[in-house]
Amino acid sequence: METFELLWQGLQTALQPSHLLFALIGVTLGTAVGVLPGIGPALTVALLLPVTYKLDPAGSLIMFAGIYYGGMYGGSTTSILLNTPGESASIITAIDGNQMAKQGRGGPALATAAIGSFIAGLLATLALAFIAPSVVAFALKFGPSEYFALMLLAFMTVSAAFGESTLRGLTSLVIGLTLGLIGIDQLTGQARLTMGVQNLFDGISVTTLAVALFAVGEALAVVSQHRMSDGKIEAIKGSAWMNRTDWKRSWKSWLRGTAIGFPIGAMPAGGADVSSFLSYSVEKHFAKDPQEFGEGAIEGVAGPEAANNASAAGTLVPLLTLGLPTTATAAIMLAGFQQFGLQPGPLLFATNAPLVWGLISSLLVANLMLLVLNLPLIGLWVKLLTIPQPWLYAGILLFATLGTIGADGSTAMLGPVPVSFGLGLLLAFGILGYVLRRFHYPIAPVVVGLILGPMAEKSLRQALQISQGDWLALFHSWIAILLWLLAIAAVLVPLWLRARGKARLLEQIATDED
Repeated sequence: METFELLWQGLQTALQPSHLLFALIGVTLGTAVGVLPGIGPALTVALLLPVTYKLDPAGSLIMFAGIYYGGMYGGSTTSILLNTPGESASIITAIDGNQMAKQGRGGPALATAAIGSFIAGLLATLALAFIAPSVVAFALKFGPSEYFALMLLAFMTVSAAFGESTLRGLTSLVIGLTLGLIGIDQLTGQARLTMGVQNLFDGISVTTLAVALFAVGEALAVVSQHRMSDGKIEAIKGSAWMNRTDWKRSWKSWLRGTAIGFPIGAMPAGGADVSSFLSYSVEKHFAKDPQEFGEGAIEGVAGPEAANNASAAGTLVPLLTLGLPTTATAAIMLAGFQQFGLQPGPLLFATNAPLVWGLISSLLVANLMLLVLNLPLIGLWVKLLTIPQPWLYAGILLFATLGTIGADGSTAMLGPVPVSFGLGLLLAFGILGYVLRRFHYPIAPVVVGLILGPMAEKSLRQALQISQGDWLALFHSWIAILLWLLAIAAVLVPLWLRARGKARLLEQIATDED
C-alpha cells in the first residue's frame, strides 16, 4: 500500500501544469528524434543539458525521461516504413515491420508497435515503482568498500557492453577516468592535470563533454562519411488499425516482451538492444509458423517493441537506486541529475522523495501521451524524414554552440585575444568524439568514466583510510566480494561469447567449403 501512496503523491507532482508541459515537450522531441535516423535520445538529452541547467530540476528530468521513452516509440516508425531504424533497439523491428508495410499492412504494424509500447511501458513503470524501494533498502547497507566495488562493476559492464570489443571499451573508459582526474583534488586540495589553466580547476564539465561527444562528434562523423538516407518510404495502405486476428496474435507477444525487456534493462550490460533481439527469438520459438518470420509476422513487431520500451523503464532501476547508468542515454541522464546537484542512489529516495516519485509517476503520463501522439499523427512523423540532413546537423551544431555559451561563459586568453573557453573545449572534445567514432571506439564509457570516476576514487580512498591502508578491506563483506566477482565476469563473459561466436563462424565456413 505504501508504494501506491507514493505513486499517488508522485502523480500529484507529475500532473502539475508545468510538469505536464515538460512531459509533452519531452515525448514530442523523443518521438521526433526516434523517427530521424542517426539522432537518438542520448544526443537530444545531451543537447538540452546546457539549456535546462537553470530550469526546474523536476521538470527537466521529467522531460529527459519523456525523450528516452519517446525515442523508443519513434524508432519503430522508420523501421517499419523506411527499413531504416531510427534507434538501434528498433533494428529487429525492421525485419518483419517493413515486410508488413510492403504488403500494405503498415498501419497494423505501427498500431501493434504503439499499443505494445504503451502496455509494456505501463507495466514496466509499475514494476519499477515496486522494485525500487527494495533495491534502495539493500543499497543502504553499502559502505565505501561496497560502493567502490559497485563503481568497478559499472565500469566493467559499460566497457564490455558498448562497442565491438572489450579492449576498445576499456580504452574509452580510461580516457573518461583521466578526464575525471582534472581539477582540484577533493581530499588534498591540490590541482591535478590542470597545466596551470585556472578554468580547469573546477574540472571538466560533464555537460560540455556530453554535448561535444554526442552532438558535435556525430555531426562531424556524418559529414565525413556522407551518410545520407536514400530509402523509400512505404505508403500506408488499407486499414490503419488492427483486426481481430492481429489483436489475438499480438497480446501474448506484448506480455512476453515486457517480461523479457524489464529485467534485462535493469541488469548491468543489459539494454534495449539485447532485450529486443531476445524477444524476437522467443516469439519465433513460440510461433505456430516460424517460417513466417522475416516475411511479415506481426509477432516480430509486437514482441521486440514491447521489450525495448520495458527495457527503458528497467534501465531506471539501477540509475535511480544505485546511480549506475547501463545505457548511453542513462549516462547523460545521470549527468542531468548532477547538473542540479543531485546524486542518484539510495539517499536520493530519502532526501528528494517528491522528485523521484514524481519522475516515476510521470512515466505513466508520458506513456499515455505517446499513445495519443503516435497513432493519429503518424503522417506528421513521416514528414520529418524529408528534412535535409545538412540542415538538420547544421541546426544541431548551432544549438550545441549556443547552449555551451549559455552554460559556460568563461573566457581564456589566446595571446592578446579573449576566447570562449567553453567553446574551445566543445571543439576539442567534438574532434575527440569524431576520432573515437572513426576508429569504432564507444562513446558512452568516456562519459561514464568522467561522471563515476571521482566517486569511485573517493570511495576507494575512504575505504583505505578507514582500514589504515589495508587493501583487504575492499573484500571485507560478501556484498563487496559478489560485486567484484560480477565485475570480473562482466569482462570475461563477453570475451568468451565473442570467441565462441568466432569459432562457430569459422566452423560454419569450413563446413560450407567442404
